[in-house]
Amino acid sequence: MDRNIDITLKVWRQRGPKVKGAFETYPLKGISQGTSFLEMLDVLNEQLIGEGKEPVFFDHDCREGICGMCSLYINGHPHGPDTAVTTCQLHMRKFGDGETITVEPWRSAGFPVIRDLTVDRQAYDKIMQAGGFVSVNTGGIPDANAIPIPKDDADLAMDAAACIGCGACAAACKNGSAMLFVSAKVSQLALLPQGRVEAARRAKAMVAKMDELGFGNCTNTRACEAECPKSISVTNIARLNREFLAAKLKD
Repeated sequence: MDRNIDITLKVWRQRGPKVKGAFETYPLKGISQGTSFLEMLDVLNEQLIGEGKEPVFFDHDCREGICGMCSLYINGHPHGPDTAVTTCQLHMRKFGDGETITVEPWRSAGFPVIRDLTVDRQAYDKIMQAGGFVSVNTGGIPDANAIPIPKDDADLAMDAAACIGCGACAAACKNGSAMLFVSAKVSQLALLPQGRVEAARRAKAMVAKMDELGFGNCTNTRACEAECPKSISVTNIARLNREFLAAKLKD
């Protein structure tokens, strides 16, 4: 049964990307453990506004674990201490009475801070624009059974397509690598016949854009997989490496 708890929040406050930031401490009393983490931040902001202070800036949209905008680093974990959930699906029952909770933005060169807990995640959009699409004309909408795709391949492609591009993988990686995200987006197309036509160009273009935007290299610590809210597998990184090597050999 959920109960009310008192907590202390240490929240990163930063007025802009070129302004020095610092932690500020806020006590909150009587927070229901059935409250989601974002709802708890709403309560904090109502308290701050009532005190005539600036509310904390943070990203959110669907609050259903779909969009990935709720990108918060909580007690040293992207999206918090729970597994396979986004911040909006994290509930206060994961925290104890009297606990101090540290909340930060993503810490990655590829995601500069805009303000407080909000970061600029356009880098992932730019990587997608570089090659995460199918531009060939595949005709009209065929019957679902007209294109034979092995079930194992279809399942793997769907698993990779579950990536929501939230950035937790890069935030968790000590190198700030975006390899899990890029490999998921390459895999979901590389495994399907519609994606094979542009496979070589896609792998090279997306990796090149990732490097250009300042993301680090993968050293196989698997922190990305452990912290991913959608449990994207690092086996996709191996597939990306094969796709990239094959493209380079063709050159």
